[in-house]
Amino acid sequence: MPAIGRYVRVATFVALASIALLAPPAFAGGRGGDGTRDSTDQNANLNDDGTLSVSAGGVRFDHSKNGKGGKVGALTSSTSWSPPPCWYAPKYSPEELQAYLEPIWEAGSTGHEWDNEQRKKYTNPDDPEKDFNKHKSGKGYWWGSYVDKSFPPGWDSCTRDYFWVDQGDPPPADVENAVTPEVLAELAYSEIRVPGTEVTLAPAQATKVNLPTWSWLDGAEFQPVSVTASVPEIGIYATATAEPVALKIEPGTPDAETYPASGVCEITNGRIGEPYAKGKANRTPPCGVKYLRSSGDGTFPLQATVTWEVHWNGSGGAGGDLPDGEFGATQDVVVQEIQAVNR
Repeated sequence: MPAIGRYVRVATFVALASIALLAPPAFAGGRGGDGTRDSTDQNANLNDDGTLSVSAGGVRFDHSKNGKGGKVGALTSSTSWSPPPCWYAPKYSPEELQAYLEPIWEAGSTGHEWDNEQRKKYTNPDDPEKDFNKHKSGKGYWWGSYVDKSFPPGWDSCTRDYFWVDQGDPPPADVENAVTPEVLAELAYSEIRVPGTEVTLAPAQATKVNLPTWSWLDGAEFQPVSVTASVPEIGIYATATAEPVALKIEPGTPDAETYPASGVCEITNGRIGEPYAKGKANRTPPCGVKYLRSSGDGTFPLQATVTWEVHWNGSGGAGGDLPDGEFGATQDVVVQEIQAVNR
C-alpha cells in the first residue's frame, strides 16, 4: 500500500471521529482494512463456571487456567520469534460493513476519486450480487485486520483491505496472520501469564561467604498454565500450554559458584530445587549458590529465571510446539563474612 494512501486514510479517521459513532459494532477492535482505527473496546463475558472470557481483536481468550496473582508476568520468547503484532479475523456481516463504510465515503474528506475506487471493491450497480455480498448474508464474513493492544513493532503491517471468506472455508493462503488454529495458538501465547520467580533461600536473612546457599521455588505455584483462543463465529480454537522445565540462577557477581555449575536447575517431579532442612548442612544443594566474597554494605542482585516449554493443540486435531518462554525476577542478597574470634 502506498505510504501516502495510508497517511490519508489515518487522517480520515481523525476528521470523521463523530461519524465513526454511526458505525455498527464489529466483533472487537483493531485497525480497519481501510486504514482507519476501529474501536479497541473489549467485551467480557462470565462463563457458566464463573471464569471470565475476554473478546479482543476478533478473538475470544479464556484465561480460566492462566497464572493468577499479583506477581505473574508475560513470557519472553527465548528466540527472536514473537507473537503476531496484528492479524485478520471475521469482522463484519455484509450489512455491518456497508453501515461502516458508506458514511466515510459520503463525507468526501478522502477525495472523490479514492471514494469511488473503494466503492468499486464492494458494490457494482450492474451486478446485484456485488452489493457487499448481501446475497451471502449468514454464509460468511468480511474479514479485517486487528492490532495487539500493546502496539508492538509491526502493529501497522496488516494493511490488506476487507476480504470475504465463505463460512467453512479457510482464509486465503496468501494472507499472512489470518486466524487459523496455529495463529490462535500464537496469540494465546502472548496472553499466558506465569508466576513470579522469587526463590526461597536458606539461610534466609543473610548468607555467608563460602557457605552454600540453598535455593528453591514453591512447586505448588509452578504448575502448567494455559490460555485458549477461539473465534466462535467460524468454529476454530487453540490452547497454548506452558510448563516449567528449568530454573536458572545468576548470582549477580562473578565471585560466586552455582549448583549445579551451569546455574540451571532442572525441574524434577514438579519441584524446582529442594527446600533446606535440618541435617542437610553438610550436603551440596541440588540448586543454589555459594558466594566467594561479601556484599559489603550493599547486596548482590540474584537473578532467577524460569524457562517454560510451550505447546499447543487446537481444532481439527492441529497442534505442535512454540518457542520456549522465560520469566524472571531479581532479588537482593546480603552476603556477610563469617566472623571468627581469635583467643
